[in-house]
Amino acid sequence: MSIAYETVTGFFVQDNTKFVELPAHFGLIDDSSTRWSTFSKRIDHLNAIADPGTCYKVLFLGRHGEGFHNVGQAKHGTKAWDDYWSKLNGDGELVWGPDPELTATGEGQGRMAHAAWATELPFGIPLPENLYCSPLTRAIRTNILTFEGLIDAVGPKTVVLENLREENGVHTCDKRRTLTYIKDAFPQLAVEDGFTEDDELWKPHVRETHAELDTRAKAMLDNVFGHSKGQCISITAHGGIIGAILRVVGHPNHQLSLPTGVRGYTSRCQGSGQQEVAGETALSQAHPTPP
Repeated sequence: MSIAYETVTGFFVQDNTKFVELPAHFGLIDDSSTRWSTFSKRIDHLNAIADPGTCYKVLFLGRHGEGFHNVGQAKHGTKAWDDYWSKLNGDGELVWGPDPELTATGEGQGRMAHAAWATELPFGIPLPENLYCSPLTRAIRTNILTFEGLIDAVGPKTVVLENLREENGVHTCDKRRTLTYIKDAFPQLAVEDGFTEDDELWKPHVRETHAELDTRAKAMLDNVFGHSKGQCISITAHGGIIGAILRVVGHPNHQLSLPTGVRGYTSRCQGSGQQEVAGETALSQAHPTPP
């Protein structure tokens, strides 16, 4: 099945403005007291009139909070980081690899995302019906801090997906931990089938290209849209992979750098069979395309 994605504009301010850390109402243009019920009705209507094989979903894309690798890059500068320091596990003061933790600032940013959701709940924001997360610790911790206490105990579990990891290779901060560690440290999360015990994808001398990252993002979207029955989806990941998602769905601001935080986007997906779609706190639409 071949699936195509596109962004549906007109719902969120980030269609036309620079990304900010946590835009008011996740960037929803409508700031009225009925903003989310109005938005949900519009998405329901788009799905009701969609052609066969086409559907719309809303994606909330959240970038992880500050990790120790971010501090290391700021300390040494981007060029020295890329050329030398990123290939090490630390500098004698900071430890950023493999798979660094959130800093205290990063933990606070996760709690800020939680507060942003809590603020919008009285106004009817739809909670995610499906949640997905990168296997890297900084993203998992951000996901937990964001949704803990908001998603009911019997609600959907966040699913860890290998393809949501950051741009891969060379940088030790992007090498993940074992499956056993993830399951033991974060038992409240689920892990996708086929997830290997050890990181078999990270290479010390080969960095993933943008073209390869876009292909991975497309495969992830196909998987998520094919298995998510809900209309509202949360993804907690990294600037690189979120940027690839925005490129795949044709978002007009995909070239901008993405700060920590959660934003909304709208996308459409089309496939050759019944298929579901998502967007970055966005609306996504899917359409059938030739094989």
